[in-house]
Amino acid sequence: MTHVGPATGPTSDATRTRRREPAAVLRTGALVLAGISVAATAFELASERHWNDLEQLIPWAALVVLLAAIGAVLVPRAATLTLSRVLAAIVLAASLYGIVDHTVANHDAGALDGRYSATWEDLPVAQQWWYAATKTVGPAPTLAPGVLGQAALLVLLAGIGRRDRAASRHRT
Repeated sequence: MTHVGPATGPTSDATRTRRREPAAVLRTGALVLAGISVAATAFELASERHWNDLEQLIPWAALVVLLAAIGAVLVPRAATLTLSRVLAAIVLAASLYGIVDHTVANHDAGALDGRYSATWEDLPVAQQWWYAATKTVGPAPTLAPGVLGQAALLVLLAGIGRRDRAASRHRT
């Protein structure tokens, strides 16, 4: 069967089915960005030799969980989509923990910073925490765990609108 599209001329059913839906393109883009985030975070962790104690292994575990979430969102079954969302939520929680942990570590190091050691205690509390969160003081990068959270959110977004193919066939 052939019909005429709005401005494209004749198109066949096969041509229409080869075109990707916008949601599929966005889903693919979100998952590619999540994958790039996983690779970049792994590179950063490795270059920082971030494996000296059990707490430093948390982001490594989060990367493995995030890869599993990316894989699960690709499988069009309700159970794997749910699994993907749960795994991404776990990574999001680990990310929030990392941001808080890094900020607290930086805050604790504030009094030792050469620029602020004489005035640290006199600074307003909000300013101390701002300096800690922005790594003005302390060695711990708060952005690094934030990238894990961003990747987890991308996986969650990639799952929106994704349906179990078998269930959608039964509806028609």
